[in-house]
Amino acid sequence: MPSIYVVEDDDSIREMLLYALGSAGFDSQGFGEAALFERTLREAVPDLILLDIMLPGMDGLSLLKNLKRSEIYSKLPVIMLSAKSAEMDRVKGLDLGADDYIAKPFSVLEVISRVRAVLRRSGVWTEKGDPSELRVGAVVLYEDKRSVCVDDAEVSLTYKEFELLRYLMINEGIVLSRDKLLDQIWGFDYDGESRTVDMHIKSLRRKLGESGMLIKTVRSVGYKMDV
Repeated sequence: MPSIYVVEDDDSIREMLLYALGSAGFDSQGFGEAALFERTLREAVPDLILLDIMLPGMDGLSLLKNLKRSEIYSKLPVIMLSAKSAEMDRVKGLDLGADDYIAKPFSVLEVISRVRAVLRRSGVWTEKGDPSELRVGAVVLYEDKRSVCVDDAEVSLTYKEFELLRYLMINEGIVLSRDKLLDQIWGFDYDGESRTVDMHIKSLRRKLGESGMLIKTVRSVGYKMDV
């Protein structure tokens, strides 16, 4: 199981990322500032680091520079997190050796996809089988091809329908609230109505045919996908 360190001082964003990474099968650990992260790094080296640029004390760019100067940590994959307006910081991060960057606000599904892509490129992905393929019952989702098949017949989904189905499949058997689904699929800054989730679930069920029954309503809570 690949291990991920999340260095992010915003508690809500850090906890959201840790939850999503854990749901996707990663062993993740969070840090609110650079000092604790550096102490932990000396004890155990992760497979990848999600690193926020704006940190108390030592900022993310300085921390990245120290990592890339070290013989021990120079090959360690790093994905930078930054505000959309901080274009120059993102450029600096890539110039310093970051493997990728993600602009805030973001969808955690995008983060998971980027993490998997960087891990595959770095050759440290250790899961058996194809990590881009998800199966629940007769439904098969291919992340790399962004396609879905039911009983070997391809199903056409919108972007949000695909992301919603993917998150339900990643969390097979786990009850997900409407608010959680809104946060994960539409982003933590989304200010639309929760019935958006219900409308997309209804559309997904229709398009999946008989397999739409795999998406179950949990009354007063939300939804789960299970056989």
